[in-house]
Amino acid sequence: MTDVALPPSPAVDATAVRAVADGLSRPQKELPPRFFYDEHGSRLFEEITRLPEYYLTRTERTLLAEWMPVWVGALRPRTLVELGAGSAEKTRIVLDAITAAADASVYVPVDVSAEFLDETAGRIGGDYPSIQVVPVVADFTDAFALPDGLPAPALHAFLGSTIGNFAPDDAVALLRRVRERMSGADRFLMGVDLRKDPAVIEAAYNDAAGVTAEFNRNMLRVVNAQAGADFDVDAWEHRASYNAADHWIEMHLVCLRDQEVAVPGAGTFSFAAGETIRTEISAKHDRASVDALFVASGLRVDEWTTDDDALYALVLASPVA
Repeated sequence: MTDVALPPSPAVDATAVRAVADGLSRPQKELPPRFFYDEHGSRLFEEITRLPEYYLTRTERTLLAEWMPVWVGALRPRTLVELGAGSAEKTRIVLDAITAAADASVYVPVDVSAEFLDETAGRIGGDYPSIQVVPVVADFTDAFALPDGLPAPALHAFLGSTIGNFAPDDAVALLRRVRERMSGADRFLMGVDLRKDPAVIEAAYNDAAGVTAEFNRNMLRVVNAQAGADFDVDAWEHRASYNAADHWIEMHLVCLRDQEVAVPGAGTFSFAAGETIRTEISAKHDRASVDALFVASGLRVDEWTTDDDALYALVLASPVA
């Protein structure tokens, strides 16, 4: 990076500029996954979930359909708080179980994309008249406030194996923030992608249709829009591979030519041909690693279930007093 900072533009998001500058100043340049999700990025991700290679979503849906009537029926939650709600399509399985167990309830979808969240909230509100939908636009990787007066008990949901986007220390920090919001009667529901044949994992992040590649490159469009950067999106290509030592997939954007990228208020960043920006990790877990995360976060696993092929797990946890 050069030493000369460009003057900040009033049109850019100062928080986004700081996040981009911090990530691009590291030895392994990286950008946080929050930049995947403008409206277009959210729609691309929904398309990814329907790809034949992407086993995660359909396996999670099968487990939710089997277990939500049982688990939700026992808890009878009055509030569902969902981190990273997206389109909330699979959340409908949880909401169906909640409406069967309670006369009235509140759904709090939390997502960083305001446009996509408004659309989701409108659909859910129209389809579930007994549920009050209270959307919260927030980056759930940081601290944020929930609305006051939510009825108890609450079910806090973190689906889609999104916990895998966090290295262990960051995962613990996020789970601790969830724990701090929970009362003794609340529960935490999480989807977990399990460790398996790396070829199966890599195929899910390198689909034949190229949707994941487009999703990855779209991050640069979001950075340009939010941080005022001038990335040439066509000068980067997608790469994803499994890191067996750390048990995670890594997604990178590979620089196709020597170039410089200006970020107003942060300076100019130089990239050599072949250099990469890491855009995501997706850690794969087993029962022992999930137990370790929960113990460090003040949570206790109450229920653990997997599909027959042990591709994926659903976990229900309670707060430790």
